[in-house]
Amino acid sequence: MELSFNLRNISYLCRFGNPSVTMNENLIVRLVNCNIYQQGHLILSQVNLQIYKGEFLYLIGKTGSGKSSLLKTMYGALPLTEGKGEVAGFALQHLDRRSIPLLRRKLGIVFQDFNLLSDRSVEDNLRFVLEATNWKDEQKKRERMAQVLQQVDLKGQEKKMPHQLSGGEQQRVVIARALLNRPELIIADEPTGNLDPETSDDILLLLRQLAHTNNTAVLFATHDYRILENFPARIIRCLNGKVTDEEGFAV
Repeated sequence: MELSFNLRNISYLCRFGNPSVTMNENLIVRLVNCNIYQQGHLILSQVNLQIYKGEFLYLIGKTGSGKSSLLKTMYGALPLTEGKGEVAGFALQHLDRRSIPLLRRKLGIVFQDFNLLSDRSVEDNLRFVLEATNWKDEQKKRERMAQVLQQVDLKGQEKKMPHQLSGGEQQRVVIARALLNRPELIIADEPTGNLDPETSDDILLLLRQLAHTNNTAVLFATHDYRILENFPARIIRCLNGKVTDEEGFAV
């Protein structure tokens, strides 16, 4: 059953695109008059966007509309050279090789392809991330792995290998991995693209619940308009080189 809270009730007092609004503790993403380029070509112009803690929202747009470029800008894979942007307290226009990894530790990124280490158990897939992000204490590592597996309903699956899990279970491991460092923003790029409708709904509802219970913003990029119709939320659309904020969904 879908959660009873209404994600449309996120505060819009600071309307998206208002350059006078300053970054505050509830604002995770703020883009002001940003031009986004890919290999020297302007992909999106005058992008203004605000995302708040605990907010779940969709990102939609046709192939080639700039969705991936927008996401890559948020996690530092594309440089921001025009406009001002801030994600999880990091100024995008000032990112460098040292600050990009620090930004990404505040983000959880979930892709369509699971990208799990096939020769390692669920537990060791999670351990790999903790060790890569300088967790030293073994007891704390075990406690954190148990916590995130509990959150994604995979308690007791620690020793299983990825091939022993269903597609939905593998995606839950990916989400658990994304949660390890308590991200302020989860970027979910077509996370249900390889899943059947019922499993897709389960993953969607899991991410919505995590946004609510963890006070983590979730930006959910999707082509599945069935999901948008069945589980409404704020929608960001990439269309004709622009990014628009929409109250409802229309094809």
